[in-house]
Amino acid sequence: MPNKSRRLLAPLLAVALVGACTGDPTPPASGDPDGRSLVIAVADEPADLSPLAGYAEHGAAKLYDGLVEYQANLSLRPALATDLPKPAADGLSWTVSLRPGVTFTDGSPLEAQDVVDTYRALLDPARKSPERQRFSMVKNVTALNVATVRFDLSAPYAPFPELLTLGIVSSESVGTDTPVGTGPYRLASWTRGQRMVLAANKAYWDDTPAITKVTVEFIPDDETRAKQLKDGKLDGAALPPELAEKFDDTDGMRVVAHSAADVRAVVLPADNPVTGDAGLRLALNYAVNRESMVENVLAGKGRVAYTPMPEVLPEFVEPDAVFDYDLTRALDALSSGGWSPGDAGVRVKNGTPAAFTLRYAQGDTVAAGLAEAFATDARAVGVQVTPEATTDAAALAAGPSLVGFGDPFDPDTALYPVLRSGLGGYHDETVDTALDTGRAATDPAERAVAYRKVQRAWVSAPGMVVLAAPDHTYVMRESWDGYQPVVDASTADATWGAWWNLEDWTPR
Repeated sequence: MPNKSRRLLAPLLAVALVGACTGDPTPPASGDPDGRSLVIAVADEPADLSPLAGYAEHGAAKLYDGLVEYQANLSLRPALATDLPKPAADGLSWTVSLRPGVTFTDGSPLEAQDVVDTYRALLDPARKSPERQRFSMVKNVTALNVATVRFDLSAPYAPFPELLTLGIVSSESVGTDTPVGTGPYRLASWTRGQRMVLAANKAYWDDTPAITKVTVEFIPDDETRAKQLKDGKLDGAALPPELAEKFDDTDGMRVVAHSAADVRAVVLPADNPVTGDAGLRLALNYAVNRESMVENVLAGKGRVAYTPMPEVLPEFVEPDAVFDYDLTRALDALSSGGWSPGDAGVRVKNGTPAAFTLRYAQGDTVAAGLAEAFATDARAVGVQVTPEATTDAAALAAGPSLVGFGDPFDPDTALYPVLRSGLGGYHDETVDTALDTGRAATDPAERAVAYRKVQRAWVSAPGMVVLAAPDHTYVMRESWDGYQPVVDASTADATWGAWWNLEDWTPR
């Protein structure tokens, strides 16, 4: 089997590469003249490094390997497994054989029991893993022998191999603060609120990384990350388009853009007398000018979005599930829903003004821009929205809030957590039934029918206002070879996006 350094680049997404490449490579931020260390910055710091806590849910964790892993074209290949998992004829069990000779970073060998203990810990209700719902179809995990594992399911689940990117930890470290993995790197240090340092795993079962030290700085503010890049204190970072484009002509730097399953939406809690009103929700979906948001807020780097289905899964997208920008229909929906004109142009229903505060993550300039544009469009139809930046995660979760979500790998993992009686208390029986059908079906055509039904039901009674799907833009030094573009998920952390195959990079 070819090793990671010989992966083929699949041209499945448009990537903009800009920037001169003249003279010698710019010295890295670490000051290492050999280029064997680099410094990158991400906006969000993980609360926990355990796969059981949701760390690196798409794989590419650097500290851990899954049984399988994604390639650049998002197809799966074996990692800790010798081959891709094999389903039984009835689809109710999958068998995986383990790669021989793999050791954890503490020197202990990888065995089937480690896999069993990792998954059983995740499924244990007492542990309250946030990942448990994703694996709800798994009934049991059994070690058939020291190198073979069987997964038993309660019902067939077509995308089951996608779940096997979960990082495997040693049996002894399950549930500890520092789980032990088999990945290309190990944790060297972690200063909470500041940075994390990864060191190459010299006993890695695949090629030892050429970049032996990776420093991940946690910098939530977009402007601060841009300044650190400009000052030479970082080698790479995710930046919003309007900040990234300032590096277009910077010698020794390049700007790259990834398409992303990053659906940005305004969550409207169902238990709120304003945001839970069906007529107001429908009106706001007609009132927003999504094309203007993409052009002006995202600088053209992104696509309009109408439903939670990411457009990077085109075979499942319902083309007729859209909301035209139509102020007349928006006003009609408000009037028929009982929202009458009130003081200062703000509509009122049963004495309650159509007004609410919309929170977004402080330092996220894309979220800030979308929130302001949404508030302007809402005001045009008599709904008063007050954007407010916050660092309070609980406030963002409670809503109303502007959030991002999405998954580029499968419609079940993209939609089920959001719509199955999900964000903001949303509930729709037609949507739930179609989601369950799509989850259990093994025929691709049947799955496509189910997910298109989800979207048609959604646009008739939306639970939030989906706005757009921004591209993810990154700026990085041209000091290393090996970067490969990939379709991004909703976040841009150190485990995915531009850094997904960092262990394959080599100094120039």
